[in-house]
Amino acid sequence: MSERLQKVMAHAGVASRRACEKLIETGHVRVNGKVVNTLGVKVDASDRIEVDHTPIQQEELVYFVLNKPRGVITSSDDEKDRKTVLDIFKHKVEERIYPVGRLDYDTSGVLLMTNDGSLDFKLTHPKHQVDKVYVAKVDGIPDEKDINQLKKGVKLERNLKSAPADARVLKKVGEEEGNALVELTIHEGRNHEVKKMMSAVGHPVEKLKRISFAGITADGLEVGQFRALRKREIRDLFELVND
Repeated sequence: MSERLQKVMAHAGVASRRACEKLIETGHVRVNGKVVNTLGVKVDASDRIEVDHTPIQQEELVYFVLNKPRGVITSSDDEKDRKTVLDIFKHKVEERIYPVGRLDYDTSGVLLMTNDGSLDFKLTHPKHQVDKVYVAKVDGIPDEKDINQLKKGVKLERNLKSAPADARVLKKVGEEEGNALVELTIHEGRNHEVKKMMSAVGHPVEKLKRISFAGITADGLEVGQFRALRKREIRDLFELVND
């Protein structure tokens, strides 16, 4: 699967992506023996890439699932110096991995991590409609009308409407059953989408956890733990986005 040259160089540890773009534009990079000095060129694993006549070592593609804790940023760094998901992998994984999509700071649960940019792009592209399953503790008890609204799609803001979601009340919880656990399966990836959907039907989210992404779960993982994906799970992901 092909990726942009500067992205492959950055993942191989040559430099930051911006610095890799400068190297390309100033003629320092060759692909299969030919100088490449324009951005946008794509390469694949079989291409020989050299920087100042020195071949780069492309990383082995790796895939992990993390049971993300609340209070951790889904980013490579944070201007407020808060803990990021990459801190959890530091000194444990050599490859330059990054998160597939995002989870809010205060949301826990399943987060895929990889250095496979092509798969990342496909899993997060709306056309593939990858299932993301959440369990939300909400204020109040949604009734049948609320659930039907979620199933049809609700107005989020201005003229923006959510896609239809699978939704069901799992159980009532809290003091005198003043809250409920709601399971939602969505296919989009808009910011704070589940929170906005539940607020739209009058039941704001108090606590949110993602329990599945593209069929991958964090079963057996404590909060903050991660594991490599099994071969079958990786194969299933590729089958999902290549159909």
